[in-house]
Amino acid sequence: MRRITWVLAIIMSVALVMTGCVGKKDAASVVKDLNDVADKLESKQGAYQGSGTMTLYTGEQPKEYKVEVWYKNPAYYRISLSDVQRNITQIVLRNDDGVFVLTPSLNKSFRFQSDWPDNQGQVYLYQTLVQGIVSDNNRQFVEEEDSYIFEVAANYQSRALVRQKIWLNKKGYEPKQVQVSDSEAKVVVDVKFDSFTFDAKFPEGAFDMQKNMTSQATSESTIAEVDENGNPVVPTEEDGTQLPAAAELGDFGIIEPSYVPEGVQLKDTQKIEGSEDHAVLIRYDGLYQYTIMEARPLDRAVSLVPGTVIDLGFTVGLLSGDDQQTLTWTTEGMEYRIISSNLPVPEMMQIAASMQEQTGK
Repeated sequence: MRRITWVLAIIMSVALVMTGCVGKKDAASVVKDLNDVADKLESKQGAYQGSGTMTLYTGEQPKEYKVEVWYKNPAYYRISLSDVQRNITQIVLRNDDGVFVLTPSLNKSFRFQSDWPDNQGQVYLYQTLVQGIVSDNNRQFVEEEDSYIFEVAANYQSRALVRQKIWLNKKGYEPKQVQVSDSEAKVVVDVKFDSFTFDAKFPEGAFDMQKNMTSQATSESTIAEVDENGNPVVPTEEDGTQLPAAAELGDFGIIEPSYVPEGVQLKDTQKIEGSEDHAVLIRYDGLYQYTIMEARPLDRAVSLVPGTVIDLGFTVGLLSGDDQQTLTWTTEGMEYRIISSNLPVPEMMQIAASMQEQTGK
């Protein structure tokens, strides 16, 4: 009896070991499954909804944003970025009419003519994470109790972002966390998802610009058009009478960036006298020559010229122009533009990020 019991114990142990081996997945198996998940997202029923917290370590102090991401096939996106400390929410929306950046609490919306986010990775988008894993043949892979962890090259617009570490849920491959690091292995962006659901169902009008504006604002927003030079067209009544302008919000001072590229110095600053939007200009000279324009636009939405959407972390901006490029973004009711013929885009992005924590002087 003892011998039989001993033999049975050995058989059961071997069976348990074999079962564990069969259930264990390697990197290639997980990548194959991720390709299947990505294919399903491209199907007619493809959709997901996720939320979490994004922390940026680009300034003197870490900055946290609440992030909510909605996606629905074929190319509908809604990303909500909320600055909890300042109680400001911006929504990046893509639908059949274009790409919008909305600030419902201020009744402001900007329309971009862009194919965002195609070929432009965002750390909070599932497709970007999967593409980063699948495309890196030098990926590193480990597994924890309930997670698969990949470390792969970062493929984002900022050259400061070099590597990324991605945690995926073992059961359904939902993202749990993403850390993006710089060349010194310091974490620059950290996204922690507290929920993520595939096959999400959205209410009617979830990706409609007007409904996203009016659901969080008391007044109806409008979209102004631009002329052939990209300047906003002043709205008029049918009889040609100019519509009254919205109330001015007052002077905001001059907001200077805390980051200035090496070999560059401040040249001068000036306020544009008589401008209703209290515009100011800050000019820099040296290795690069560029101008920063700041304004507090009246309560109108402006449709911008075609360009490339740039992920700034705290919001998105529009890069337009060829020989002379302009990076435009809005935040907290302010509109910013960096204009230059020789300033590299990564430097523009770093300057923009350094202005986020500044106040008017």
